[in-house]
Amino acid sequence: MRLDETAAGVFPIAPTPFHPDGRVDEASIGKLIDTYLGAGATGATVLGIMGEAPKLEPDESLAVAAQFIKGMGRLPVVVGVSAPGFAAMRSLAHSVMDRGAAGVMIAPAPSLRTDEQIIGYFRQAVEAIGPDIPFVLQDYPLALTVQITPKVIRQIVQDNASCVMLKHEDWPGLEKISTLRGYQAEGSMRPISILTGNGGLFLDFEMERGADGAMTGYAFPEMLVDLVRMQKTGQRDQAHDLFDAHLPLLRYEHQQGVGLAVRKYILMRRGILASDAQRKPGATLSAKARQEVDYLLARLAKHDPRAKV
Repeated sequence: MRLDETAAGVFPIAPTPFHPDGRVDEASIGKLIDTYLGAGATGATVLGIMGEAPKLEPDESLAVAAQFIKGMGRLPVVVGVSAPGFAAMRSLAHSVMDRGAAGVMIAPAPSLRTDEQIIGYFRQAVEAIGPDIPFVLQDYPLALTVQITPKVIRQIVQDNASCVMLKHEDWPGLEKISTLRGYQAEGSMRPISILTGNGGLFLDFEMERGADGAMTGYAFPEMLVDLVRMQKTGQRDQAHDLFDAHLPLLRYEHQQGVGLAVRKYILMRRGILASDAQRKPGATLSAKARQEVDYLLARLAKHDPRAKV
């Protein structure tokens, strides 16, 4: 299936599992897929920033994407294809679409500074991969250093029919969601899907501002699925209660520099990953940090038994 503006729910951002010696761990990819399907995910996203995509060889990237596409079955898989040059972007985009991907995700090049540069970059990206491939616009200024205003997002959407989703990771960003939904309501921007990132740190209110769901990699995708469902069915207090129980762990996992190490450690403790290894260069958790994560898991388990490890 091809990605379109109706996409909603939870698309977990998948980490790339590695053996301690740096080899890709295909068995743990299978366990991740089983976890996402069991949690009720509506899709998945691979080779994102948290997927350590720049550390993979081209054939490894394609193999990882292909395993997720096959494993997720009829559910859509979005593949990150951001690259320093458009030739590499085009090659990976075409290869994964040929294997059944639902769409691709494109982040702005970190060197972009003006509105005109940003708009031009995405126009050229679409020219490179082709206008028939649906794409997700990744807006993550904290990591990418590119500030994309709501007006620029609207222009990109209006200029490129293949832009069907925004991965919203601005911070603070609640007003941006409201502004974009306002454009849609007044008819100045066609409808798009908005899925949010930032580890789920603001998902409680992002849903209330008009987000369609989450595209992030918090180590408990089941919680993300439950929260999105509760918000969509009017169970506001229950959604916030669940979110509040997970918030200390969400916050800890969201630390810049060690966030992926925390996430992989939790997934290992849950028995989903065989190892919390990252491909070098990568951060590692100290013994004290692991004790702190274990403490937070134990506290969370008092409110959510899925945290018992």
